[in-house]
Amino acid sequence: MEFMLVSIFFILSSCLFANSDSSGLSVNFYGESCPDMEELIKPVMERKIMEGKNITAPATLRLFFHDCFVEGCDGSVLISSTEENKAERDADINLSLAGDGFDVVVQAKKVLEEACPGVVSCADILAVLARDASVVSKGPSWEVPKGRRDSRSSSNETAAAQLPSGESNLTQLVHMFQSKGLNLLDLVTLSGAHTIGSAHCKEFEARLSHNDSTIDPAFRDELMRNCPLSNINPDVVQRLDLITNLDFDNFFYQNLEKGKGLLTSDQELFSGSAESRELVSRYAQNQTFFFSAFASSMVKFGKLGVLTGSQGEIRKDCTKIN
Repeated sequence: MEFMLVSIFFILSSCLFANSDSSGLSVNFYGESCPDMEELIKPVMERKIMEGKNITAPATLRLFFHDCFVEGCDGSVLISSTEENKAERDADINLSLAGDGFDVVVQAKKVLEEACPGVVSCADILAVLARDASVVSKGPSWEVPKGRRDSRSSSNETAAAQLPSGESNLTQLVHMFQSKGLNLLDLVTLSGAHTIGSAHCKEFEARLSHNDSTIDPAFRDELMRNCPLSNINPDVVQRLDLITNLDFDNFFYQNLEKGKGLLTSDQELFSGSAESRELVSRYAQNQTFFFSAFASSMVKFGKLGVLTGSQGEIRKDCTKIN
């Protein structure tokens, strides 16, 4: 089974990179118009981390996931609501998105508008910063195909309908990922981003109250002390990875093997099916394999529903349509 999974991964990777131009994106898209684009914004992420903003890296990765999963990677999650329109970022499922993720994109956009005004899209900025978030957290790196353009619309109703929740079971997760052209391998792999960051108590409250049999009893007791069901504090958070919460590594999968996945949607990766369990165990045993798979799935994920060419626009301000 392990050999088969390795073979599947390399077949998918080969197909992915062989068709890298089919999306209309390219790694050197800004080679002439803004050649130093990535180098210009990298210090923005690094500076926020040095300032003690440990939440910035996981917040940026989560922001990227929430953007791409709703109508594609088009920067629509960055748009602020107006009196006439309630945007994606204000959908109930997005209210827990940390402000540091939005802020690092806004700061990076300001840097690029000074160097290359009107050239680089907010969607591309977010895609590059998501990669940088992994790197600064000691995780994998990858070349980011670019050329995305920004959406001219953003709807909270669309976000509510398309984003998976932390209470989703494996069947629901697989269905939602398949609807985006993603498979079980992508689901298990991309979920590994939960190796950094935290979740609010209310996001796993139902799991505690239902006495979920897949949760380690001692872990449940620990969670109950931090998030007592009799008095759930909406501001209290719990680390997603109990061991190395600031480092991007494979301990997330090791936790799942022990029944210590925080969210139902995480633990389901181990308990939901034999196929997903095998992948979890493979990643738990081999961090190098996980890193390679994560990089490939992130490139694939970053091509979902992209706007290119004359579609969309290049926003001057990432928080509003031109």
